[in-house]
Amino acid sequence: MDFDFNTTASFSSSASVATANFTLPPFTLTPLPHLADHLTDVPALPTPIDRSPFYHPSPGFYIAPSDIILRHILFDLSSSDSTPSSRLLAYHRAGPRQTIRFDPAAVRAAIVTCGGLCPGLNTVIRELVVGLWEIYGVRRIFGVPSGYRGFYSAEPVPLDPKMVDGWHKRGGTVLTTSRGGFNLEKIVDGIEKYGFNQVYCIGGDGTMRGAVKIFEEIQRRKLYVSLTGIPKTVDNDIGIIDRSFGFQTAVEMAQQAINAAHVEAESAVNGIGLVKLMGRSTGHIALHATLSSRDVDCCLIPENDFYLEGKGGLFEFLDQRLKQNGHAVVVVAEGAGQDIIPRTEAQKEEKDESGNPVFLDVGAWLKSELKNWWEHDHPGELFTVKYIDPTYMIRAVPANATDNLYCTLLAHSAIHGVMAGYTGFVSGPINGNYGYIPIQEIAVSKHLVDTKDHKWAWVRSVTTQPDFLKI
Repeated sequence: MDFDFNTTASFSSSASVATANFTLPPFTLTPLPHLADHLTDVPALPTPIDRSPFYHPSPGFYIAPSDIILRHILFDLSSSDSTPSSRLLAYHRAGPRQTIRFDPAAVRAAIVTCGGLCPGLNTVIRELVVGLWEIYGVRRIFGVPSGYRGFYSAEPVPLDPKMVDGWHKRGGTVLTTSRGGFNLEKIVDGIEKYGFNQVYCIGGDGTMRGAVKIFEEIQRRKLYVSLTGIPKTVDNDIGIIDRSFGFQTAVEMAQQAINAAHVEAESAVNGIGLVKLMGRSTGHIALHATLSSRDVDCCLIPENDFYLEGKGGLFEFLDQRLKQNGHAVVVVAEGAGQDIIPRTEAQKEEKDESGNPVFLDVGAWLKSELKNWWEHDHPGELFTVKYIDPTYMIRAVPANATDNLYCTLLAHSAIHGVMAGYTGFVSGPINGNYGYIPIQEIAVSKHLVDTKDHKWAWVRSVTTQPDFLKI
């Protein structure tokens, strides 16, 4: 659905105050799949929130179809470009609707966690259970063990608020998880077998791609099943939404590793503390941990190529830093430098159970290269490299307070959307406001570090590291 709109803005300068009229580009409201799109006789029921003792709905409490969120909110008023290429995207706002499409007494909800661990998984599970139970009166809620394969290889686990009460204080996922095991026919057969009509998939980009296929198969079979995805990736690499849950906890925990590396480096003669952080395709954790710490001398991320030898290379920079300070701290994201690490042809083709390329350990490789460099250029001089890999420690901890709150908002947004009959969507914050995004868009979107923006310039100004551009 396309829209055009005009608006008026006031702006001021030190010299004068003026009012100007300007026209924003037209926007397109992204269609959101609904059960009524492929099914007939979808009931329209009054929401039980009206009868809840916990809520006192006021005007504006319920979200209307006309409530939208713009994906982009920054504009250059000096540009008059209004061509189709500049058309804005808008999404439906998340939240409770006045009309629901499921009788709570008939709901059989399934919750599944897939892929690797992430702080906040148990919080999302807990809040889905408590939200369905307390807000909408749903009583049949099940956990699917072992990831997607659990739909056809394990018995669902009944869940209730008492059972999940303390789960938010635990790391990992009580439901257990796994990679791989994606058999579309068996998964949807399992959904039918157990009579699930709401499916909540918690996982990263691979899980979201699988959820797209499940959603499409559910539509093909014309099942009365609503499916939603709750994006989980500690790397914060899922696009469109502001961030994914667990990310802020990971940045906070990374500080402990960086602090330890700094102490080790500072306590040695020509000491280097080397910390490898999570980030296969993006360097958000490394970037934010570097900015938060201020003890990091060099931050290496997948989005910014680097080289070791020669003018402007890593070795030259570290040589200068050791002469100046006597120590240095290097933070490297796990996906950085993969193109310069030697590997065999077999290693180049290797994939994990989720179909992702298997990365070599950039930390261990870089530690070895640093030692070889020092022995070659500074024979006989003292030198120490302390390598710290906190990956599994970080992802296994419980969510911090900020992520716990975020997980609650994600879970409740998902519940409201599903109860309203939406399907094939992901809920998440867009410019600070929660919206519903078609899961197909989330599955193919990426949130990469923009090395040309202010934040990366801030990193370089804090570390004074080279840009690694060969001239």
